[in-house]
Amino acid sequence: MKIKTPLEKKEIRKLKMGERVLLSGIIYAARDQAHQRLIQEKKLPIDLKGAIIYYCGPTPAPKGKIIGSCGPTTSSRMDQFTPALLKQGVLAMIGKGRRSKEVIQAIKKYKAVYFLTYAGCGALLKKYIKEARLICYQDLGPEAIYKLEVKDFPLIVGIDAKGRSIYRDTLSAKARGVPLI
Repeated sequence: MKIKTPLEKKEIRKLKMGERVLLSGIIYAARDQAHQRLIQEKKLPIDLKGAIIYYCGPTPAPKGKIIGSCGPTTSSRMDQFTPALLKQGVLAMIGKGRRSKEVIQAIKKYKAVYFLTYAGCGALLKKYIKEARLICYQDLGPEAIYKLEVKDFPLIVGIDAKGRSIYRDTLSAKARGVPLI
C-alpha cells in the first residue's frame, strides 16, 4: 500500500499490524538527544502536529550525495519520550525493535502508528531519500533533527492504532498469513 504525508488519523486507523507500506513525503530524523531536548523545551523548533519521526542518525553525506547511511536505531531508546511526543501531536514513528507497554498504550490512546523499517540496511534506505535538510540542534551532529523528503520508503506496520504489535501478536499474525520480517 502506498501512503503520503501528511497522514491523517482516519488513514492511520486503517493500517493493520504486519501490513507493508511505501511512504512518500516529509519525515523527521531524530534520536535520543534530540528527543530529550524536544521534551525539555517550552517553544519547539518544529511543529510536531502530524509529524512522523524516524529514529535515525544519518551519517554525513558523501560528496555529491543527498545523505549518508541512514538506517533505523533501536526504538526502545526513545520509549521514555514517546508518550509525551504523541500527546504533542506526533502521529507516527519509524524504527526497529519492540516498544514498551506504556508506548503501546500511548499509540492506542492517541491513534498513532509505529512503523518498522529494515535494520542493517542504512546504505540501501538512503536511496529512498530525495532531500535532506538539517533543521535544528546542529550541535548534536548526527543526532540533530533532519527534515527528510522520502519517496516509497519501505515500512511495515509494527504497532497499529488499535495497539496490536507485530512482536506480541506474531503467532496470531502467522496463523492469519500476515507476512512478517
